[in-house]
Formats: sequence, structure tokens, C-alpha cells
Amino acid sequence: MAAQQRPLSPHLQIYRLPLAARLSILHRGTGVFLCLGAFVLVWWLFAAANSPEEYERFVSIARSWPAKLFLLGTIFSLCLHFFTGLRHLLWDIGLGLELKQTLASNWLVVLAAALATVGITWLAFFHAGVLP
Repeated sequence: MAAQQRPLSPHLQIYRLPLAARLSILHRGTGVFLCLGAFVLVWWLFAAANSPEEYERFVSIARSWPAKLFLLGTIFSLCLHFFTGLRHLLWDIGLGLELKQTLASNWLVVLAAALATVGITWLAFFHAGVLP
């Protein structure tokens, strides 16, 4: 008896996840990344409370380009996590559950997170002179 050729079920290499599913996965990922950012925040506070030498060592590490990239990722994670969380709160009270509204809110979340990231980064890095 010959093996019967059956169609393969869709998998992640074939099936393209909708934007809502991708944002849901990113929401979880940004939550994990924000935990790492919280550890760096605690490190900064301990360095500031410990001694001027310890704080100067932290600042010298924080001025490196990998640290600035990490800070940018943390700012983006905070913004995306915030806006996706707001969207979920609106969904919990029954707003925006229609398909067109969900699609619009997906792109609104991405746009708001991008604009907020640019705004906060501009304020932190350029306007306020943090980590020149």
C-alpha cells in the first residue's frame, strides 16, 4: 500500500501571524525586557547611594553605545507595553472588539509606541542632556 500524500497543516514558516498576535507576543517579550531594565535601574540607584566612585563607574558604563542601545530598547519596551496594556484595558470593558476597530488599534498602538519612543528619547538624550 502506497503512502498517502496528505497536505501539511500550516505552521509558522507558512502561516503569517496577524498583527494582533504579534503584538500579544511582543507585549509578553517587552514585559520580560522591562524586568531587565528594572535591574539596571536598581543598579543605578545602588550606585548613586553607595559612593561617588561607584556612581562614576556606573555612568562610564552607561555612556557606552551598548548601554545607550539597551536604554533605547527599554524605552521602546516601556512604550509598547504601556500602549498594548491600555488597548487590553479597553478590550476588557468591551470597547474596540470589532474587527475593523481591532485592526485600527493594532496600528495605533505601533504608531503611538514609535512616536512616544522618539519623544522620550529626544527628551532624555538630546534636550535634557542625559548620557551625552
